[in-house]
Amino acid sequence: MKRYTIATIEGDGIGPEVTQATMQVLRAAAGHDLLSFQMLDGGAGHYQKTGQVLPEDTFAACRDADAILHGAAGLPGVVYPDGTEVGNDLHLRLRFRLDLYANVRPVKLLPGVVSPLRGFDGGGIDYVIVRENTEGLYASRGAGVLLRGEMASDSLVITRKGTERVAEFAFRLAESRNGALRDGKRRVTVCDKANILRSYAFFRAICDEVHTRHPTVEIDYAYADAITVHMVKRPNFYDVIVAENMFGDIISDLGAATAGGMGISPSGEIGDDHALFQGAHGSAPDIAGQDAASPIATVLSGVMMLRWLGDRHGDARLYEAAARVEQAVETVLAERIAVPRDLGGTARCSEVADALCRVLA
Repeated sequence: MKRYTIATIEGDGIGPEVTQATMQVLRAAAGHDLLSFQMLDGGAGHYQKTGQVLPEDTFAACRDADAILHGAAGLPGVVYPDGTEVGNDLHLRLRFRLDLYANVRPVKLLPGVVSPLRGFDGGGIDYVIVRENTEGLYASRGAGVLLRGEMASDSLVITRKGTERVAEFAFRLAESRNGALRDGKRRVTVCDKANILRSYAFFRAICDEVHTRHPTVEIDYAYADAITVHMVKRPNFYDVIVAENMFGDIISDLGAATAGGMGISPSGEIGDDHALFQGAHGSAPDIAGQDAASPIATVLSGVMMLRWLGDRHGDARLYEAAARVEQAVETVLAERIAVPRDLGGTARCSEVADALCRVLA
């Protein structure tokens, strides 16, 4: 029976706490023989010590592992000479070197969690944002122009290859889901500014081309400014949203807020051969080392990791473990067995992990 190697980078701030909690829960669900966590160095703290945010041996281990689990990265004041943050560079380097082109952000209102959108309490939010992860405006990172302290510019990059593959990912994902909560229709919403910029009109046109290969999925369009209104007023309309890098970054945080916050928001960065999973939150250095963080986002990212591995390897043990962890999270929150502080409870990080393990047992 195959044992899966998980390249594991705890990172900075609350990263070690949420990572250890997640490893504890995943082992409780899957047993010690299914997953092998390979602990690796990296992050802003490691950069302070060594001058390297992603050591080459860490990259090689990530490249050769079955999947990557990351805690969090970034520390206040730890920046490069150009002022950009060191911590973010860890997963950005992995993203580009491993070609993790689809950033997948589920937005789901869990049982027991109160949404700021009170009309949708009771499970009325469940969709996925797929963000193109390797180009768009962020393709200019480190390559923009600063001219004599008077003018700065960054280029928005949209390619046929990059858009086609992320659109294909989004339509296939929609095909695997049960459709939007409002009407049960499988649909992909294209988020852009095609009415203003040629680059986004090109993005939309390629999504239209990809749609012709997926006739069972409906296509929908929303401008980036308008969708922020729709995500608040009618979140149950959405099934899968696909967006350029920067727009996807912005709307995925809005979506997380409507479903309870960043502390319970998982994410995956997925390519054809590699994938990295981490909570969508930051490193929260103000509460680091206090056992105060919520591990839920990282635990749910672990669920995404198990399912991705299951898809690649056809291993029923992975699907079973993923379903058990997801159910345990819903039980712990719905029955208020251990509610983390960001959701109005008092449970510490370790207490949430222990509660999940008790439910799993």
